[in-house]
Amino acid sequence: MDRAIAIIEMLSRHAGGLPLMAIADALAIPRSATHRLLADLKDEGYVRQEFEGGAYRLTAKIVALGFSHLASAGVTTRIQPLLDQLADKTGELVTLAVIHDEKLIRVAKAQGARRGLLYNPDEGAEVYLAATSNGHAWLSCLDEDEALQLAARQGLKREGYGPNAPRTMRELLGFVETARELGYAKIFETYEPGTAAIAVAAFSERSKRPIGTISVAGPVIRMTSEAMDRILPPLRETAEAIAKASEELPLFPGTAH
Repeated sequence: MDRAIAIIEMLSRHAGGLPLMAIADALAIPRSATHRLLADLKDEGYVRQEFEGGAYRLTAKIVALGFSHLASAGVTTRIQPLLDQLADKTGELVTLAVIHDEKLIRVAKAQGARRGLLYNPDEGAEVYLAATSNGHAWLSCLDEDEALQLAARQGLKREGYGPNAPRTMRELLGFVETARELGYAKIFETYEPGTAAIAVAAFSERSKRPIGTISVAGPVIRMTSEAMDRILPPLRETAEAIAKASEELPLFPGTAH
């Protein structure tokens, strides 16, 4: 089961699909076992293969399950309108991530850009903590040891990120400390070249612990420091509204009654 989930998570980051050998080698699973797992997933309708020996891709069944879960959890009716309003107000990409099992998971987003440069990255579900505004916002709510432990578990990835992404734990702690002092996280060309973002944590009204984070991201030509100052008040208002709504939603562990 763990291996099957690992395959699904890996394919979720590769829309064009991957061949069996690439999946097996990346996950360190014997090729014969990988073939059996893919065959089972294919029989259950979770992956497809255009032809024998071709790449494996996820099907729409995963998406349908995701939408069904979000709807049953109240995201589409209670949370999505709040994200849509913030996206319309800022004209940029808004992303909501939820803390679950010591991971930060993207669960919903809204695109506010209607013309010009459109920032809409192809991201996996789990947030990379070291180079994202959402990651920095969450880590800034934790003590130094816990923040380092979570970041170390993911590792500091050196490829595929912006020129300002932290390359050492010391550099990462500098970002986290700045976010802690400000009460929000700002990044410039950290996650991707030419992009910037701002994020805040949403806190449970009952436990006062962070339950997730919300970010606004876009091209650096629009997402200047001054623009982020204007975005911060409505971003905080949205985080508070989501925190209030979360008390009744099972999507946010530890908050629902």
